[in-house]
Amino acid sequence: MIKLIATDIDGTLIQDSTPDLYPEMVEKIKELTARGLIFCGASGRQYYSIRNVFRDVADQIAYIAENGAHIHYQGEDIRLVPMKRDYAEEIIRHIRKFPECDMVVSTPKGALLESKNKDFLHMMEFGYQNKFRLVEDVLKEDEVILKVAVYRKGSIRELGEAEFIPAWENKVKTCIAGEEWVDFMDESVDKGEAIRFLQEFFGISREETMAFGDSNNDIGMMKAAGKSYAVDTAVPEVKAAATGECEGYRGKGVWKVLTKELG
Repeated sequence: MIKLIATDIDGTLIQDSTPDLYPEMVEKIKELTARGLIFCGASGRQYYSIRNVFRDVADQIAYIAENGAHIHYQGEDIRLVPMKRDYAEEIIRHIRKFPECDMVVSTPKGALLESKNKDFLHMMEFGYQNKFRLVEDVLKEDEVILKVAVYRKGSIRELGEAEFIPAWENKVKTCIAGEEWVDFMDESVDKGEAIRFLQEFFGISREETMAFGDSNNDIGMMKAAGKSYAVDTAVPEVKAAATGECEGYRGKGVWKVLTKELG
């Protein structure tokens, strides 16, 4: 019997960088949590952005934020995994060499941005609904860094796979997170590890876990769940790691699977 359900957000549950969950999904979460199931939003997004997506059920669910560097449940941070400060600072300096890219530095209190790109700032505020501070130099801020993310409008995949990932994959955990983002976290951080943490926290087995995803940062989560679904628009690596496939957000695939399999 399924007891834990975890779903990625952008590209899986809703359109990338949008803030609203469709009504059928809200009602399904209410039904499932009322029956005692644990529902978890699992994303590279910050906690505050995920909470806004699930605002109608915000206190009923668990949160895997920053790809697993930040896990939150019922008003408490139950796991925080900071980056090594020297690695974070080197990555930030590396990103600055690419003027076509923007950057988000994630902390437990929200994000730090130094961008002057009005379109990017608008997306952060009104698309992702992020909590952030705009600063002159993120390196001068004395904050715990959970994640550094680099954004390139349209697609970062080619640049990420050729430049950012090869430079850092042996020092930190780095991955493509959707078509426009590359994320950097501590080497121990992964959505799959976050799922295993929640399984132990709640006393739930892999066989009692169901997960949904679409991008490279969801591969660990697919493998950590007994039942896992890649949406039809998922990258091939996620489809290979999942036990099944479902429609994407346009077809409300997550809701359809939950309705069919869990009632």
